[in-house]
Amino acid sequence: MAKLQIDTMPDQYEIIHYDTPGIPLYIRKGNLFDYPGRRAPCHWHEDVEFIFLLDGEMNYYVNGEHVELGRGEGIFVNSRVMHYGYAARNENCSFICLLFHPSLLASCQKVFQRYVEPVLEERRTSYLCLNRQGQGDIVKRILNIWEMKEQQASCYEMEVIGALYSLWHLVSDMTGQMTGSPEREPSADVTALRRMVSFIRLHFREELSLQNIANEGNVCKSKCCKIFKAQLEQSPIDYLNSYRLHISADLLKYTSMTVSDIALECGFNHLSYYSRLFSRSYGCTPREYRRGEMT
Repeated sequence: MAKLQIDTMPDQYEIIHYDTPGIPLYIRKGNLFDYPGRRAPCHWHEDVEFIFLLDGEMNYYVNGEHVELGRGEGIFVNSRVMHYGYAARNENCSFICLLFHPSLLASCQKVFQRYVEPVLEERRTSYLCLNRQGQGDIVKRILNIWEMKEQQASCYEMEVIGALYSLWHLVSDMTGQMTGSPEREPSADVTALRRMVSFIRLHFREELSLQNIANEGNVCKSKCCKIFKAQLEQSPIDYLNSYRLHISADLLKYTSMTVSDIALECGFNHLSYYSRLFSRSYGCTPREYRRGEMT
């Protein structure tokens, strides 16, 4: 298998590896158990994202705010917004993730300028909470798109893109009803966190110190630790190790690299230390994880 690649642009936002190269669309079913500590790494990207919970509960962080989601609920996360999901009470949660680049809605420039750009640029809309009662039509569109992906009929991508226009119409209409609500301007701490998280994701293979991370956020080491603790409930080094473990888990699943090579590729200089951290986070050794023997 090809080696998994983690790409970052010069301004350090994440590049998504889509389902089909050349079509900026990602539709998957996920489980929080697949992430170390039942916590997805904090990240941001140009794509917009919809999460819908099929089972369980999830807490969601968006630009410094924490949102509680239950089964049958979801969230829309706007472009270039810091976010991640994590387990409520350390329980598993299964969900649908629908993610696409706004350029998919740009076949007509006038339509894009009138209906898409205003939502992307609206600071009141870093996220929208979704549920079957208030936003049932949006939820229905997400589930329909998931069914299209599962069935993969002939030319299903065209069918999905058509459904995305219908979905966006509902999102645009919903945001248009938010006139007068306060703008969600990221705080200085969130802005610093964005820089530090992006730095970690770009340089995770390298030997990084707390000072390296703090320098990227233009803060002292103490302030760096306070920001990570307040925003992510993790220390900077815990976040770094969690991200490294997340990448290593994908390499275990999708490549034939040896465990030793994976440890080195992800920034762990000692196999024993990597194995110990992996077992603590996933409840099994790297080799057991590769064989599907997770607890």
